[in-house]
Amino acid sequence: MLNFLKRYLTTLGRYILLMHRVFSRPERWRMFLKSYVREMSKIGIDSIGIVLLISFFIGAVICIQIKLNIQSPWMPRFSTGYVTREIMLLEFSSSIMCLILAGKVGSNIASEIGTMRVTQQIDALDIMGVNSACWLILPKICGMITIMPILVVFSMAAGMGGAYATAIFGQIITVDDLTYGLQHSFNEWFAWMSIIKSLFFAFIISSVPAYYGYSVEGGSVEVGKAGTDAVVSSSILILFSDIFLTQLLS
Repeated sequence: MLNFLKRYLTTLGRYILLMHRVFSRPERWRMFLKSYVREMSKIGIDSIGIVLLISFFIGAVICIQIKLNIQSPWMPRFSTGYVTREIMLLEFSSSIMCLILAGKVGSNIASEIGTMRVTQQIDALDIMGVNSACWLILPKICGMITIMPILVVFSMAAGMGGAYATAIFGQIITVDDLTYGLQHSFNEWFAWMSIIKSLFFAFIISSVPAYYGYSVEGGSVEVGKAGTDAVVSSSILILFSDIFLTQLLS
C-alpha cells in the first residue's frame, strides 16, 4: 500500500512539473499557431466521423430500448423522446463519448510523443534550447479543448438523428410523439453542462497521454505500454471527474 501511494504521488508530482513546463509562453507564436491548427485538424476533425457514427446508432438504440421497456398505458407516449434526450445530453455526448475518444486520441498522442522520446528527437530539441514540453504538448491540449465542444454538439445532433431514423424507418414511435418528447421540459443548462464537462475531459485526454509519452524510457515495447497506461489512466480520471463535475454543476 505504501509503495502504491509513493508511486502515485511520484507520478502526480512529475505530471504537475511537466504541466508547469507546458504552460509557458511559446517562444515562437507563429509556429505555435501552425501547430495548434494542425492538431485541431488531426485530433478533432479526424474524429468527427467516428463521433457521428457512434452517436447516431447509440441514439437509435436508446430510443428502441426505452420504447420497448416502458410500454405501459400509464406512461405518456412522449416519454421515449424525453428519456432519449436526457441520456444523450447528460451523459453520452460528454462522458461516454470522451471515454471513446480517450482510446482513439489518447493512445495516438502517447505513441507519437513516446516515439519521439525513444528516437531522441525530444533530446535534440532540449539540446537546442527549445522548451520541448511546450512545443510538443501545448498545441495538443489547446487544440483538443477547442474542438471538443464542437464534437459534443455533433454527438448530440447525431443522437437525435438516430432517434428520428428509428421513428421514421422502424416506426416504433410516431415522429410527432418523438418530437414532443425531445422538446418537453427542455433545460438548456443540461446542454451547457455537457459542454463544460467536455472541456475538463478534453484536458485529461490530451495532457495525461502526453505525460506518459513524454516520460517513456526504453524502446518500442515501452511506447506500447505507455499508450495502454495512458488510455487506462485517462478513462479512470474521466470517470472520477465526471462524478464531481456532475455533482458540482447539477
